[in-house]
Amino acid sequence: MERQTIRIPDVIQKKRDKCELEPEEIRFFIREMVKGCIEPVQLGAMLMAWYFNGMSPKELTVLIDSMTHSGETLSWPEEWKTLLVDKHSTGGVGDKVSLVLAPALAACGLKVPMVSGRGLSFTGGTLDKLEAIPGFNVSLSNDQMRECLKDVGCFIAGQTKSLVPADRIMYAARDVTATVDNISLATASIISKKAAEKISALVLDVKVGRAAFFKNLNDARLVAKSLVEAARDQGINTTAVLTTMDTPIGMAIGNSLEVMEVIETLRGKGPPDLVELVKIQGGLLLNLVRRMDVLKGQQLIEETLHNGAALSCFEKMLVHQNVDMQLAADLCSGKYQLAKAKYITPIPSPLSGRVLDIDALACGSVSGALGAARARESDEILPAVGIELLVTVGQSIAQGQPWANLHHEGQSVASDLLIKLKNAVVVGDVPNPTLVSSTRILEIVQ
Repeated sequence: MERQTIRIPDVIQKKRDKCELEPEEIRFFIREMVKGCIEPVQLGAMLMAWYFNGMSPKELTVLIDSMTHSGETLSWPEEWKTLLVDKHSTGGVGDKVSLVLAPALAACGLKVPMVSGRGLSFTGGTLDKLEAIPGFNVSLSNDQMRECLKDVGCFIAGQTKSLVPADRIMYAARDVTATVDNISLATASIISKKAAEKISALVLDVKVGRAAFFKNLNDARLVAKSLVEAARDQGINTTAVLTTMDTPIGMAIGNSLEVMEVIETLRGKGPPDLVELVKIQGGLLLNLVRRMDVLKGQQLIEETLHNGAALSCFEKMLVHQNVDMQLAADLCSGKYQLAKAKYITPIPSPLSGRVLDIDALACGSVSGALGAARARESDEILPAVGIELLVTVGQSIAQGQPWANLHHEGQSVASDLLIKLKNAVVVGDVPNPTLVSSTRILEIVQ
């Protein structure tokens, strides 16, 4: 009956002509797409029609709901309902917040079913970082996810084939049809996955700056508001944080290097900007689910980083996700170091003075080109390559003093990459070093 009353070309034409689609037309399109009954050219045409003609709030809500229920959704015991939380970042250079935040929240008694992704281009992926740990398994069954949440309080895993298959199909098509940078389509992609996790609260880290998808504050604010409203329509209590992505987060860029920095942070010795992001996002989530004062929530998160509780949860998560028990213990105690690159090349400062800027986009591009990230999905990740920063913005440095170490596997590094990295640092004079802002938080979107 449905096939006789709704035709895919008619749905595409209707959207092409700037008309609002009926809920059943959207649901039918998603169902047929997941069943493989839609031609690639039809999906491309539909995405382009949405891209140019937009969606009404009603259309977006129905699309998200249809995508969420295009496959299985996760299910949890009823008593966990108010404790289930997650965070999502729009990506960045050196962004390892999730790896610290998930166990810190678990140490506070929350349940964190974190379904994450891999990196493309210059941004590192959470799963790629964790796979730098020997044995770490990102492919968990629903039963294994449930067991992790029960025993540890958190897991970080990849999207299963049965979880939101509509998004997997649509994202692949968006990537090759130049429709990735559409607010409605991006919102549907992100929120459908979070809704499928059956969480009660979500914090969104929307990056702004030259190494972010959104280059200016106005664009980022529009996206944040779209995400927050869409998530709330799905019953998820949500807050967004707009954070700067001009300089790298922390002092490590690259998978193994970032995991080692995560361990140090979980041992209470993390770089201030990384700790700030973890504390603020954790405090917001504790406020959303426990109605706790945000500042008190931040203090509680910070305590877990200093008293060993977050580190203990991280170690347990490693073991539950297939890492050898002794290796996990040695890694978390500092006795075991992840694989290191064959070569380390110091990058000297061009001048004496104060570090005024470190270009995150340049650093991420160089690190990615050496194998820390993918240009294509089929590319192999080299876990040990990356950049170790030796200074922070605002710090004094002498001419010739190394400001970074480049970790690489090949004996030589292409000259264009070395030039790009050497130009990534700006050194000069600033009359008052306190004028150099140290906070990454621009604003919070409620």
